[in-house]
This record gives sequence, structure tokens and C-alpha cells, in this order.
Amino acid sequence: MTIREMLEEREEQILSPYASLSKNSKGRDTDEPQCDIRPVYQRDRDRIVHCKAFRRLKDKTQVYLIPEGDHYRTRLTHTLEVSQIARTISKALRLNEDLTEAIALGHDLGHTPFGHAGERALNSVCPYGFKHNEQSVRTVEKLEKDGKGLNLTWEVRDGILNHQTSRMPSTLEGKVVRLSDKIAYIHHDMDDAVRGGVLTEMDVPASIRDVLGSTPGDRLDTFMHDIITNSKEKNDICMSDGVMNAMKDIRQFMFERVYTNPDIKSEEGKAETLVITLYDYYMNHPDKLPEENRRMIAEGEKPEIAVCDYVGAMTDRFAILTYNDLFVPKSWEMI
Repeated sequence: MTIREMLEEREEQILSPYASLSKNSKGRDTDEPQCDIRPVYQRDRDRIVHCKAFRRLKDKTQVYLIPEGDHYRTRLTHTLEVSQIARTISKALRLNEDLTEAIALGHDLGHTPFGHAGERALNSVCPYGFKHNEQSVRTVEKLEKDGKGLNLTWEVRDGILNHQTSRMPSTLEGKVVRLSDKIAYIHHDMDDAVRGGVLTEMDVPASIRDVLGSTPGDRLDTFMHDIITNSKEKNDICMSDGVMNAMKDIRQFMFERVYTNPDIKSEEGKAETLVITLYDYYMNHPDKLPEENRRMIAEGEKPEIAVCDYVGAMTDRFAILTYNDLFVPKSWEMI
């Protein structure tokens, strides 16, 4: 028996009957030899952690555009918090932690610079639309490793694609990540808002505090315990009605006080204009795209998609530097 086979056997012995067993994966688009040490979902997790798109998340906006301060969340820290929450829930429910973690770490790989402002900008100008969950799948299937992709399993790609509210993953592990994503951003966006002086804990309506608690830690504990308690021995991942309603209420509160706050979002219009300007520039000058994007167009890819691939993959900082290089005059120096 290889180490991988021993691990697969252990999964079968200890995981829930509703868990996704590694040996039962629907597989990869391209067949490849099995690893003798790691089951398939562990390999997927490792591939995501080592890919370029994952590293770029450290310089992409979560909520605050290029915040002054070392402790505000970025898209990378958000991803890690989603992974931590999802793994805690999955472990308690005896689900497949490797699959859960792979989905969590990969769910935002296709996010644009400047967060949802960048996503809105590309969606408004690209005739084929732009959604970060679909771009995350495209990133792992076609863009990484010089166009070869990461060749991830079907279950991981399904979880990445369907992590948003309007969709539903096919595995319980994917459903855990879908809820953990919402829990994470409610948790850390509230924490960042308090740190930034946008609101205080006492601004949260008493009806919400009575159900979820009055601190970030209390709310996080309530959400996780409620999901675990209500999902035990079930072929579903769910919350109690009371906590689910409180979650909807606090999300609405956050939209009103934080996500649409004019003081926080005052720079988003500039960010959208910057992204649209870069998109228009590369549509008019495809010869200025990097070689790999030009190659994709030569091989039949639509120019609009190739330009979105390039601009959408930029970090906040690189997008600003590129914009300045293309459109902001430089001082002339006399030799």
C-alpha cells in the first residue's frame, strides 16, 4: 500500500458517510498519474498555494482600497480566514478537510484589482461579462502555468464556481466554503470598520447582538456552532432560522453602514475608471499585451477575454503603476 492509499482508506473509516472521499473524485480534465503520498484534493490544495494567482491576492483589495495601516484585510487574508472557518466546520462534521481547504483557498483567485469595483468595471465594458467566480475557474483551468492550467479535480472547480449566494455547490465541502465566505467577510469587515472608526460595536442593532453576540469573536463562535449543530449527521449544510435571519440582518446592516458608505467608497469611482481605461487601452493596442495573452488571441481566443485575463489579474499596485506609466506624464530630465 502506498501512503496515499493508506490515507484514502483512513478517510473511508473516519469521515462522515456524506463526505467526499478522495478516491471517489470525478477526476481531472486531463488524466495524470496518482501521487504515491497525497490524495487528489491535497494535491489540489498544494497546487493552488503554489500558483501565481494565489500570491497576487496579497495586493488585492478586500473592502478598503489601498488602506493606510498594516492590519486591514486584503484578498489574501480574507481567503485564509475563509479557509480557517471552513476547515473548523468540516473537521467537526467529519467532512473532507483537504477538499474544503482547496476550494476555500481557490475561491477568489479570479478577483480583480480594487475588489468588487474592478469586477463591476470589467463587467460593464466586456461584452461577455465578467464574474470573479467564473474567472477563478478560468484561472485554474486555462491561465496558470503558461496556459496549461492546474488540472484540478472536478469537485474543487465546482466549489470555486459555486461559492456565491446565487449558486449551490455539489459537495457538502463546497457548501461549507459558501457559508464560510459570508461568515468571514461579515466577521473581518466589521472588525476593520471598527478599527477604521466607521462604526462601533454598539451601532449594531440590539436585535442582532442578542442573537449573534456583541463581539467579533462571539459572532464567529455563534455562526460556527450553529452550522455544526444543525448539520450533524445530515446530507446538507444549514443554519437555524434564527441565526440565518440574523446573518441576513447583519449583512444588510453592513451594506448600509460600510459597503455603500461614501467615505469608504469615495475612491471606487476612480478605481473603476482606471480599470476601464486599461481595458480600452489594451483593446486598442493588443500588441502591448504580454506574450502569453497575445498568443491566446493568435490561437483563437476573443481579444476581449484575453484583455480581461490580463487586466483582471493585476494587483492594485501594478494596475496603478501601469496606468501611471501609460497615461501620466513623466518629468523630462536634461542630460
